[in-house]
Amino acid sequence: MKGRAGSKSIAAVEDVTIRASDLPDAVLTAKEYTRCIFDGCDLKSADLKGKIFVECTFRSCDLSLASTARTSWRGVQFEHCKLLGLRSDQCHAFLLELAFDTCILDLSSFHGLRLKNTVFSDCRLRETDLSAADLSGASFVGCDLGAAVFDRTILEGADLRTAQHYSIDPANNRLHKARFSRDGLEGLLHRSGILISD
Repeated sequence: MKGRAGSKSIAAVEDVTIRASDLPDAVLTAKEYTRCIFDGCDLKSADLKGKIFVECTFRSCDLSLASTARTSWRGVQFEHCKLLGLRSDQCHAFLLELAFDTCILDLSSFHGLRLKNTVFSDCRLRETDLSAADLSGASFVGCDLGAAVFDRTILEGADLRTAQHYSIDPANNRLHKARFSRDGLEGLLHRSGILISD
C-alpha cells in the first residue's frame, strides 16, 4: 500500500520522498517504509522502535540519539547524516544491511552486530563501539576511528588502508587478511609496547 508520511497512522509507505516539512514533530507514523528517501529530516531523539526500513535512503538527516530498539534496517543507505549516539546494537539483527557515506557516527554502538561487507566511506566514528561485531570484508575508506572500541571484533578481509587514528590489538581481534597501510601500523602495534621510529 502506498501512502504519505503525515499525522494519520498508516501501515506502510512505499516509493515516497519524505522531507522535513512532511514530518510534524519528527514523527514517523507508518510501521514500514520501503524504497523511501528521507531528505533533510530532523529525527533527533525520534522514536523509531519496531519500525521497518527496506531499501531506504537517508540524506542529510539527523538521527542522533534516535530510539532504535527492534528497528529493522534492510538495505538502508545513510548519506551525509548525523548519527551521534545511535544504538544500532539494539536494532533487529535479521537481514540487517547498512551503508554509510560521509556520516558522523561518534559515540554510536554496533556492539555484537553482524555487519559483513558494510561500507563506511569518509565517516567519523570517534568513540564508536565496534566490539564483538562481525565486520568481515567491511570497508573503512577515509574514516576517522579515533578511540573507536575494537574488542573481539572480526575484521577478517576488512579494508582499513585509508582509515585513521585507530587502535586495534591484534591479539584481541581477528585480522586475518585485513588490509592496512604502512602508515597505519602504529595503530596495530602501540598497545604491544613496540616503538616505531622514522
